[in-house]
Amino acid sequence: MQGTRAVAYGLGSVLIGITLAKRGYSDAAVGVILAALLLGNALASVLLARYGDRFGRRRSYRVLLVLMACAGTVFAVTGWLPALIAAGLTGTLSTDVVESGPFTSLEQAMLPHASPDRDPTRLFGTYNTVATLAGSFGALIALVGSTPYLLLAYPLAAVTGLAVSAGLSAGVEVGRELEEEDLPPLHRSRGIVARMCGFFALDSFGGGFVPLTFIAYLFTRKYGASPETLAVLFFAIGLLQAVSFQAAVRIAGRIGLLRTMVFTHLPSNVLLAAVAFAPSLRSAIVLLLARFALSQMDVPTRQAYVVGVVDPSERTAAAAYTNVARTVARPVGALMAGAALRAGLGAPFLIAGTLKSVYDVGFYVASHKTPLRSPQ
Repeated sequence: MQGTRAVAYGLGSVLIGITLAKRGYSDAAVGVILAALLLGNALASVLLARYGDRFGRRRSYRVLLVLMACAGTVFAVTGWLPALIAAGLTGTLSTDVVESGPFTSLEQAMLPHASPDRDPTRLFGTYNTVATLAGSFGALIALVGSTPYLLLAYPLAAVTGLAVSAGLSAGVEVGRELEEEDLPPLHRSRGIVARMCGFFALDSFGGGFVPLTFIAYLFTRKYGASPETLAVLFFAIGLLQAVSFQAAVRIAGRIGLLRTMVFTHLPSNVLLAAVAFAPSLRSAIVLLLARFALSQMDVPTRQAYVVGVVDPSERTAAAAYTNVARTVARPVGALMAGAALRAGLGAPFLIAGTLKSVYDVGFYVASHKTPLRSPQ
């Protein structure tokens, strides 16, 4: 289900922007639509955190798929602004190649129960590898044309997901029924989740200074990088990310989830800060590739860690709230990146690397004594 959905998200990450440009909306209208996409993502995740387990994980998943089909169809067939805003507010579309909203939150909670005999970290490694490769393939589909009707890939992916989700076992609902009394979505682990939200927001805020689109802009301005060079660079980055997910699984098996998160992420952020001082395009590319070879190892380990430090009945809420924290903080960093350019074209890299390094050290100090619950 994740792979099919990721293809649609990869295609949409390219076509939604192109479609909005071709329809001739004002800058303000485009901003409102994009804001609706981000706001909807956050709102849907919060609703899922509060009511997802009570409503049922499988039922929530199917409702999201139906909303995804409707929202994708709206973007494909109409240019009516209120309809586009309403579709964005469903929270089921994504501005990125890989979605990190309500679907991901649900899947993070369900995945350890879907295959209880397997190591959750390995499951999350495979999960993210599939999402990255499928999303990259979806983005390549946009090369065949830019008609908005290609966005009908969303309802197609949703229908496929609904068919597959019919086979989900009742085991993925495990959690709330383990409690002897009806407890809030977060009870024992409220403080732990609040702390993770704060640290993850800091990490995402730092990352907002250097999204891939902004890196393309900076490399073009500072080094005169050609579109062909950037295309090859971003393709290589996608491959490195996919490989790093699998490497993270093996490293975590040796040194643990938290150490893998921090000990791979910290040096990657030092490399990111170093890009600010790269004297040439070649050296900047080498530093950036080295950075991405390490930086994404914390993704499957972070997901496994989040569901591993809370009770099974808290997993949906923990995954949703931590994803919301990351979603809300990232655009703030992106907004501030433009102002940071006044200090120099390399300033966003230095600021991002510094902030994310502070996150690494702070999170390890605050969390290294927190015990993991049973991984299942």
